[in-house]
Amino acid sequence: MEMDSKQFREFGKAAIDILADYYDHIRDRNVLPSVEPGQLIRQMSEDAPEQPCDWQDVLKDFTEMILPGTTHWHHPQFHAYYPTGISYASIVGNLLSDGLGVVGFNWIASPACTELEVVTMNWLGKLLGLPEEFLNCSSGPGGGIIQGSASESTLVGLLAAKDKMIRRLIKENPDLDPDDIRNKLVAYTSDQCNSSVEKAGVLGSMKMRLLKSDAFGKLRGDTLKKAFEDDVADGLIPCYVVANLGTTGTCAFDPLYELGPICKENNVWLHVDAAYAGSAFICPEYRGFMKGVEYADSFDMNAHKWLLVNFDCSAMWVRDGYDLINAFDVQRIYLDDVKTSLKIPDYRHWQMPLGRRFRSLKLWSVMKTYGAEGLRRHIRNHISLAQHFAKLVKSDDRFVVEPEPTMGLVCYRLKDGDNLTKKLLENLTAKKKVFMVAASYRGRYIIRWVICSLFTTKEDVEFSWQNIKKEADIICISNKSVKSKISNIESIESVSIYEEKTK
Repeated sequence: MEMDSKQFREFGKAAIDILADYYDHIRDRNVLPSVEPGQLIRQMSEDAPEQPCDWQDVLKDFTEMILPGTTHWHHPQFHAYYPTGISYASIVGNLLSDGLGVVGFNWIASPACTELEVVTMNWLGKLLGLPEEFLNCSSGPGGGIIQGSASESTLVGLLAAKDKMIRRLIKENPDLDPDDIRNKLVAYTSDQCNSSVEKAGVLGSMKMRLLKSDAFGKLRGDTLKKAFEDDVADGLIPCYVVANLGTTGTCAFDPLYELGPICKENNVWLHVDAAYAGSAFICPEYRGFMKGVEYADSFDMNAHKWLLVNFDCSAMWVRDGYDLINAFDVQRIYLDDVKTSLKIPDYRHWQMPLGRRFRSLKLWSVMKTYGAEGLRRHIRNHISLAQHFAKLVKSDDRFVVEPEPTMGLVCYRLKDGDNLTKKLLENLTAKKKVFMVAASYRGRYIIRWVICSLFTTKEDVEFSWQNIKKEADIICISNKSVKSKISNIESIESVSIYEEKTK
């Protein structure tokens, strides 16, 4: 039987109650689930239900089968990867978006969908301190758009850069073959980049060079300049550079003020990937990390990481919206729209898919509910908690914290070697109380610990540290015992050799 509005209200209220209870009691759960691969597949029926199910049965299955197989990203002891945003304001914004169910590919398809995106992207761009030319409210052709992910934004930038480079070279020399140009185009980034950056090269059919970073994980200007010179000497064409403001492994910041002038001099598109750390630029004290951003052609940060907005909401700004339109404009008569200026963009020309959700509703809901100061307080609190954790780790002389903590990330290792550090992480993961992942720094195995959850408190940080310290106690005692046995064996062998020699 089709659900009526009364049942819909009951269904929705019950679902919201489940979610509210879930967050109220999330600390009672292990951060990692205790399931085996294929468990949910075996629990579910092989075929879709032929007859409608009561909504109560849907929520029962969710509670009994789906929830137990979930990794709890918003658990206070989830310290892996980077944050994924969540807030009650964003959930409501998502609900409103899903409820309206519009597909805003052009202005007339839903004027509010386009215009609220213009408004919120201008709000956010101003909060971050981006140059005015990146905003829709500027006199130039720049503007912002909400993409699905930083991965998508990197690929959009690459495709636009490719199109722009080919157009420029053919304009300078009409005899050139576009296919010949495509085969010679090269993209560049740091060897510390996220895997999605390298993947953009694969998807965009452009060679992606991973350039060696310095001792601190940064891509330096002289390295990029030499790469350009080497490739030009080989007959290749530098086209696209992705600079990282907050690398995935250690949250290192590439110096835009070094890379930018080199890109500008060579007519190379500079894209800034600030997926995680970009949110911190709403706090003026952290904007020094993006010194040189005025050289960028595009800039992206994930509001769905650290700004309390649910996935997906990746904020991308471009200096010139026509670069995207030239690359992605494909016309059909059924897509004819009312005539608008670039100040009211036709967003279907700014992205890869045609269809688009009303994603600005959740960003708007969060920004209205928290205000700029509430969002700054959230960022500063996370950074303060990370600094507290770093202080705890540094107080134990068995550990090394390196590199120096940045934003909400702390990287650490045991002094006694990579094998012990790896064993520490494996044991903690197996116990499912605290979840972290590994990285490497200067050739050493390190553990990444990030403040991720909206709900994490100072007490949660100390709980996390006590679990780490307790496991380290067990491992280090075991290691000392092994070393003692080896030492005894070596002593016995030395005595035997001495006695043999003195016979």
